[in-house]
Amino acid sequence: MPEQQQWTITATEQPPEWFIQAVKQYTPASSGLYAAQLLWQRGIKDRQQLTAFINHKAYQPASPFEFGQEMHLAIARLQQAYNTKEKIAIWGDFDADGITATSVLWDGLGQFFAQNIQLVYYIPNRLKESHGLNNQGIDNLAKQGCKLIVTCDTGSTNVEEIIYAKQLGIDVIVTDHHTLPAERPPVAAIINPRYFPKEHQLFNLSGVAVAYKLVEALYQSLPNVAKYPLEDLLDLVAVGLIADLVQLSGDCRYLAQMGIQRLQEDFKQPAAARRRPGVGRLLELCQKSGDRPTDISFGLGPRINAVSRIQGDASFCVELLTSRDVKRCNELAEVTELANARRKSLQKDVQAQVAQKLTQLDLSTTSVIVLEDAQWPAGVLGLVAGQVAQETGRPTILLSTEGAGEHTSLREAAPTTTLSNRGHRGAGGEITSLSSNSELSTQNSALALARGSARSVNSVDLYQLVKDQAHLLHRFGGHPFAAGLSLLVENIPLFTAAINQQLRQSLASTTLTPTVQADLTVTVADLGKELFLELKLLEPCGMGNPVPKLLIQNCWFENSWHRNQQDWQGKKVQYIKAEFDIRDDSSRSAFPGLWWGHYKDELPIGRCDCIAELDYNTFKKRYEIRLIAVRSSVNSALNTQHSPFILDLRNQEHSAPTTQDSTLIIEDCPTNWDDLRIWLRRCLATSRSTSGLENQQQLAIAWSKPNHQPPNQIWLTLVGIAKYLSRTNQLVTRGQLLEKIGISDQTLLVGIKALKYLGFTVKRQDRSLQITWHPSDSAENLADEAVARFLAAVREEQFQQQYFAEVPLSTIVAIASYDSK
Repeated sequence: MPEQQQWTITATEQPPEWFIQAVKQYTPASSGLYAAQLLWQRGIKDRQQLTAFINHKAYQPASPFEFGQEMHLAIARLQQAYNTKEKIAIWGDFDADGITATSVLWDGLGQFFAQNIQLVYYIPNRLKESHGLNNQGIDNLAKQGCKLIVTCDTGSTNVEEIIYAKQLGIDVIVTDHHTLPAERPPVAAIINPRYFPKEHQLFNLSGVAVAYKLVEALYQSLPNVAKYPLEDLLDLVAVGLIADLVQLSGDCRYLAQMGIQRLQEDFKQPAAARRRPGVGRLLELCQKSGDRPTDISFGLGPRINAVSRIQGDASFCVELLTSRDVKRCNELAEVTELANARRKSLQKDVQAQVAQKLTQLDLSTTSVIVLEDAQWPAGVLGLVAGQVAQETGRPTILLSTEGAGEHTSLREAAPTTTLSNRGHRGAGGEITSLSSNSELSTQNSALALARGSARSVNSVDLYQLVKDQAHLLHRFGGHPFAAGLSLLVENIPLFTAAINQQLRQSLASTTLTPTVQADLTVTVADLGKELFLELKLLEPCGMGNPVPKLLIQNCWFENSWHRNQQDWQGKKVQYIKAEFDIRDDSSRSAFPGLWWGHYKDELPIGRCDCIAELDYNTFKKRYEIRLIAVRSSVNSALNTQHSPFILDLRNQEHSAPTTQDSTLIIEDCPTNWDDLRIWLRRCLATSRSTSGLENQQQLAIAWSKPNHQPPNQIWLTLVGIAKYLSRTNQLVTRGQLLEKIGISDQTLLVGIKALKYLGFTVKRQDRSLQITWHPSDSAENLADEAVARFLAAVREEQFQQQYFAEVPLSTIVAIASYDSK
């Protein structure tokens, strides 16, 4: 279970009055005090900074020729290609930054080179090729007659591949924002903001922004060629910038502000009149309007990223973002939405399996969490690792050994000579680098490789941690917060021990705990439109300028409820959200809010403190809070006078320890709160009937985490039993069926209904059931629907049991205390 979170409050330095008044000019409906506090905290401390931060029109962006000689070389090479009508290939990447960068070059260079004739693009398959240039792809482009490759969001460290392309008569222009090579590669030009000092306004550009700067320079060099204005590309730039989680300062912030404005303007148009109907349709599918950075970070970005995570090949996403064919874009948007629904489902499955493995770890002695499994799909491991890292406060590495037992050919998996480490990735953190590893020699004939993703937290430099274990790795790449790696399966135990020892030594006596930081203390009366518009001054938020976190103290919740969320086609995706009203003593009015991934019963009973973000729900057209963390108030104790004393004996390897004779023991994992309440009330009733006794009634929750079979397997088992009973004419009790199949009585009833549509007849005989079978195809569609209902019921039951296997004891005590009143 997750450890107790540590809450911290940002040190508040009261800004001077002149600064508050300066901010108030931008918030005429409110005092501007909260916005002034945040801006002052975040280093905006003079009028010029303030004006440039809030009003993009007052900001002076850098010229693309700030890149100096390299930009001049790139433009000269593009002009040569333009004059001689050479064929050019854009080499992109498969994450949101790489896809939008490819799209910017496709639309931008497409003003100068005929698309699909002089200009083509290539995006590697995430599941087969990983990031960066590769020789096979270069061969493919050479066969098509390409004489120039322009990379985006990749390529800086692909020295050998660049040399290989040159041998085939292909020049390379690299546009990238990742680690620089030790020496300048043999390219026509390399445009990478990492060559600037960190304080330069271009230093934090993402891949899409670097690509935009190249197109901007070409527009200025060939001013009378382009048909469409350069600014038409800014919406794509904003999507890539925000999705890639780069620091939104300098030109990054300026480009994001401009791009969000263009995105919103285009979305307001009728679908047939939009410049980017594909982007518009994606916004509709995720119920966003494009006017908020969160519409990208929670809407567009995850959907674009999902395609390569699920399908591997994300090439069609460029067409989705750039085509003006409304019908075609709608088709591609639906494919993208399906991929995202599948991604969410897979992510939830892996998350549940990781949670199970976490119960077997002693987090008090674990500095870096390293887990492996043969069934985990590599595409979602980074997402789950990020969630685990946030919940536990520890860097997390998840590895998939899928297919490792079949061995990977050394010819396919690794170069035939030992190479030094070269380069790393951006926010995606997947593999680009090759580590020096003496074991990877031409003598090896096969490798059993595990591949995975890592995410960091608490300012731990994960990239350096991984890099220091390069001798145990096959490939790796990343940055301080995210990394990707592959290694021999047999090296996993050594790697795990070494990286844990390394971090323990560097931390010394420091303890890793999950931390949530609040920026401001507010009341419920403060929540609403005025505060929202104040906080909106800080947008777009991102790295270095996070969404403001609000601490609300001594509050309580009312009218709470929850439901399972569904995907856009009505199919269940196993995650939930609780909705509620929040109150405190500052106002007679309540304020709405939601808590993703939680049941209403997890909200504390009585007064509490919470940390939340203030948001505007475009779909419901209301202001609301999004709960981040909650805990019982220090000033409010639960009434536990008549509460049962609850022992938590869950998930123990051996039988439950000896308890008092009067202890009630629950061994079956419940599927809802009502099941648990029955036991709580029994315990309370016994306590009250023996109130003269010194000791309270004890209740022991001693169920183990269910080892669930896949729902399809449960269905096949039920059908197999029914066929056997029909063939042998044997009777069966419901209890026997429940024990054999491992489902609840209610779910069994749904299964029996499904059996009837397949031609089974179920009759009662005393306390038993008699099952006979007369196959029929007359109701095939109804049978499919009935089976689907049974599978959904099983998934729901398993989801609920997973929840009750992990729900904090404090939540159960809170429910017991509430029921005892």
